[in-house]
Amino acid sequence: MRSINVGVIGLGGRGESLLKGVILHMDHVNVVGVCDLYEDRTQIGFEAVKEMQHTEPVKSQNYHDILKIEGLDAVVVSTSWETHIPIAIDAMKAGVRPGVEVGAAYSIDQLWQLVRVSEETGVPCMLLENCCYGREELMIKGMIEKGIFGSIVHCEGGYRHDLRDEVSYGRENRHYRNANYKHRNTENYPTHELGPIAQMLGIHHGNRMVKLTSTASCARGLNAYLAKEKGAEYDLTAYPFAQGDVVTTVITCAHGETIVLTLDTTLPRFYSRGLLVQGTKGMYMEDNQSIFIDGVHNEDDFYWDRQWGNAKQYRDEYEHPIWQQYLKEGVRGGHGGMDYLVLKAFFDSVADQTEPPIDVYDMAAWMSIGVLAEESIAKGGAPVAIPDFTNGQWIMVR
Repeated sequence: MRSINVGVIGLGGRGESLLKGVILHMDHVNVVGVCDLYEDRTQIGFEAVKEMQHTEPVKSQNYHDILKIEGLDAVVVSTSWETHIPIAIDAMKAGVRPGVEVGAAYSIDQLWQLVRVSEETGVPCMLLENCCYGREELMIKGMIEKGIFGSIVHCEGGYRHDLRDEVSYGRENRHYRNANYKHRNTENYPTHELGPIAQMLGIHHGNRMVKLTSTASCARGLNAYLAKEKGAEYDLTAYPFAQGDVVTTVITCAHGETIVLTLDTTLPRFYSRGLLVQGTKGMYMEDNQSIFIDGVHNEDDFYWDRQWGNAKQYRDEYEHPIWQQYLKEGVRGGHGGMDYLVLKAFFDSVADQTEPPIDVYDMAAWMSIGVLAEESIAKGGAPVAIPDFTNGQWIMVR
C-alpha cells in the first residue's frame, strides 16, 4: 500500500485524540499539516507530529493553507459541527479527499452542495462514523445478512450519553456543543445510532429513508445541573436552552421498515447506543446484550417463561470478519478500537483510490436528519420528507 499525505484540520479534544491515538501510529500515513483556529491547539498538534513522526508539518490557523500543501492526498476534518461541510466542500474542490467527523447538518441546501461538488469533481468524501465499526454492530449486521433475524421490520438506536458537564463547561473549554444547545432543538447527533442501522437496512442499496417525525421534551436537565455545579447566580443557570432533554425521531423507509432514534444527553444516565433490531425470526437488544431467536428461546415455553439468550454466546459463530482479523492483530485506538477501524477504512480508500465504504450519499442522508428533525419539532411533530440524495440510484442493489 502506498503512503499517503494527510492533513488534520481541527485539534480540539476529538482531533487531538485521533492524531495522537490513531493517525500517528499508522505506518502508511504521513501527517504533513495541522490546523486549528486556536494557536495553542495547533502547536500541540505540531509537537505531536514532530515527536512521533520526526517531521515538521505545516501548521496554520487557516485550513486553506493546509489544502494548498503540495502532494496532499486527504484531510481529516474534526472541527466544530457547523464547519464540517464547508471544509469538506473546499477540500474536494482542491482535489483532496475529506474524511469528516460526525454531527448533524444545518441546511438541506448545504448537503445538496456537498453531493454535487463530489459528483462534479469526482473526489469522494467519507463520513467517519466509527460506530459502523463497533464489534456488536458488525456482528448483528452479519447475522442479518445471514438471515438469522429474518426480514427486518423495525430498528432502534440512540445517542444516550450524559453530556451535562461537556455542554455546561463549553465556554471554558471552547466546545461548540454549548452554543448548539442554546439555540437549536433537534436530533443533533444522529449518525452514531443511524449509521449502523442504515447499513443493516440496506439504505442506498435497494432501500432508502423517505420521511420522519420528531418530538422533543422540555429542557430542564442543563438548568438543574448548572444550579448544582455553578449556583443560581451563574448567567446560564436560568438560560432557556432550546435543546430538549430527550428527542424522539421516527423514520419510515421505502419498504415500510421503521427506525426510532433517541437523543438523550442532558439528564443523568448510563451510556448506551440503544441498538435494537426486530425481524420476522427474532430480535437483538444492546442494553442487556440479549438475543431472541424464534424456535430457540421460546421452544415449548409459555410466553411468560420465555428467556433471553446472551448475545455474547453467539460471537464464536458470528463474529464479523473485520473483528476476527482485528482481534488477531490487536485492538488499538479510542472508543474500543472503532476509531482505528474507521480511519483505516478511510485511509485505505485514499491509498487505493477506491470509493469509501461510507460515501457522500450516506453522509448527506444521515446528516440530514438533524435539519429535518428540527423542522418537524418546530411544526409540532409534523411529517417531513427526506430527500433522495442519490437521485434514484438507491433502487439499484449494489
